[in-house]
Amino acid sequence: MSNFVAGVDEAGRGPLAGPVVAAAVVLGEQVISGLGDSKKINAENRALLSEEIKQKSIAYAFGSSSPLEIDCLNIHNATLLAMKRAIKALNTDLTTVLVDGKFTPNMPFDMRAIVKGDTFVKEISAASILAKVSRDRTMEKYDACYPSYNFKQHKGYPTKSHVSALKKFGLTPIHRISFRPVFDILNHRGSAK
Repeated sequence: MSNFVAGVDEAGRGPLAGPVVAAAVVLGEQVISGLGDSKKINAENRALLSEEIKQKSIAYAFGSSSPLEIDCLNIHNATLLAMKRAIKALNTDLTTVLVDGKFTPNMPFDMRAIVKGDTFVKEISAASILAKVSRDRTMEKYDACYPSYNFKQHKGYPTKSHVSALKKFGLTPIHRISFRPVFDILNHRGSAK
């Protein structure tokens, strides 16, 4: 029986809109150069690495939590739920799961939280890259649905242009109403678009 180790990370805890996306990756003995914290890798290299990770990994999978789940559960619990979904979707015999950060979902594996794991644990780095690329692509699709908000550029994060669009056009169905300033704008306007 193989002793598989999975790395898990998420993207999208801080934005005002869109899902939080988690990825889980089993690399085994594969070596992929250039892995690291996805936020410190430019978009072009992230996309290339994402394809290489998918090709070389033993298994990879995604899980997400919707804006509604984030509002109902809070971002912490919604993130753990997305991670749990990604791990379950691996459908691989795992012995150990390494999770970036301080917390792990409650699952029947050897679960280890590693602060800044995306900088030095290859499996977590790979998961970080997959999660970031996947979420960015999701937000680019939403950009086509809601062109006034420029999701393609800021990916839902609270930039000046995003907050300005929120104030001008109101909310979309993908905004997280429990997050400020979305909450404040909703209460001020009294209705969502």
